[in-house]
Amino acid sequence: MSDSTAARSTALFDRACHVMPGGNTRTSVWHSPHPPYAASGAGCRLTDVDGNVYLDFLNNYTSMIHGHANPVVAEAVRKQLEIGTCFAMPTESEIELAELLCGRAPGFEQIRFTNSGSEAVMMALKAARAHTGKPKIAKCEGAYHGSYDFAEVSLDSAPESWGNADPNSVAYSAGTPRSVLDEVIIIPFNRPEESEKILAAHADELACVLVDPMPNRAGLMPATTEYLQMLRRFTTANDMLLVFDEVISFRLGYGGAQGEFGVTPDLTSLAKIIGGGFPIGAVAGAAEVMKVFDPRQGKPLAPHGGTFNANPISMVAGKAAMELLTPEEFERINGLGARARDGVAKAFADAGVDGQVTGAGSLLRIHMTNVPLVDYRSARATAAQSAALTSVVDYMHTNGVLLAETGLCAISTAMGEAEIDEFIDIFAAALTSTGQPRHAAE
Repeated sequence: MSDSTAARSTALFDRACHVMPGGNTRTSVWHSPHPPYAASGAGCRLTDVDGNVYLDFLNNYTSMIHGHANPVVAEAVRKQLEIGTCFAMPTESEIELAELLCGRAPGFEQIRFTNSGSEAVMMALKAARAHTGKPKIAKCEGAYHGSYDFAEVSLDSAPESWGNADPNSVAYSAGTPRSVLDEVIIIPFNRPEESEKILAAHADELACVLVDPMPNRAGLMPATTEYLQMLRRFTTANDMLLVFDEVISFRLGYGGAQGEFGVTPDLTSLAKIIGGGFPIGAVAGAAEVMKVFDPRQGKPLAPHGGTFNANPISMVAGKAAMELLTPEEFERINGLGARARDGVAKAFADAGVDGQVTGAGSLLRIHMTNVPLVDYRSARATAAQSAALTSVVDYMHTNGVLLAETGLCAISTAMGEAEIDEFIDIFAAALTSTGQPRHAAE
């Protein structure tokens, strides 16, 4: 985005810097020297305040599965706005969304709503501790699970902290207490033998294992069946819970990633697509575990409040959005995802540039390397790979395609084959126009 096409965004950023640190209140949308500012969205297109129009392949970091201003969702919200936005009482709307979600996955016997994915993960971990009476959690190196201190340990560990031993518990945010790190055991994603050995050494202390079946920040590689089955077998045998973070991966199919992989966890954290574009989160799971939240006999084992939990706006928007996601529609957009991944792979091959694409369903992520990707360490980009990706992403932004700085892309139901082909054409042009080095043999 050049200065000539970003005058209004530049002015807004200068203004924002006076009232927000770095002009920013959401680290993930930062883009140097400043981000473009959104003005409106319609379907699969987003327009910024300077009039630049983008084909939106980011969709608010995968949450807008129906694109922008979906009329069915908008009408549901309009009707609710006329009768109230939130109350100090429960409403029928939360029952309706809970019933819908509990019908999507066998492991969803009961559900409890929060306001974000971060909160959903936090409450799932607290529920695991309350249910088992054990203090520690295990999670995969490099996996993002929101901003709860315990969940973000070793989110971006670097080679200088890896050593030759098992993964270390490394702080993500400055000031994280050592006591937090001591309560989190780190395991390598998609490496079942190594992970089981680490878990076995801490089995008596672990309340749960937290895993995303396709962790974006760790590379967006799907978990192997062997890995998930090992975790399911091990947690069951050692009186701990298996917790899935499906904040992103629930969009992989009608029953989420667990439906696609055939592994049922004890608890699942949800967010993003279940809110229809409004703030939401949820914990779903077995009734025996979810009863830690039950207040009917006095103080629950895991008390859980929240002024906007299950607010009617998010509930009706979520119900409308999820009802549109039929098995047939999942099949269609997952087919578009396969078309996009195949197109990206072909563009790399045609250009003779090192690179590959990961993902599944309606998600994909671009990597500027041919190294086989298995886990966080293999997917962590070098400085040269990061620079190459940045040049490609910047080219695509300038030419009207919005995707994440990390190469993450998310398809919406507002798209068809024409939009996928448009994306592929601009990506192919980016590879040849940004001076990417060709294969050494060429």
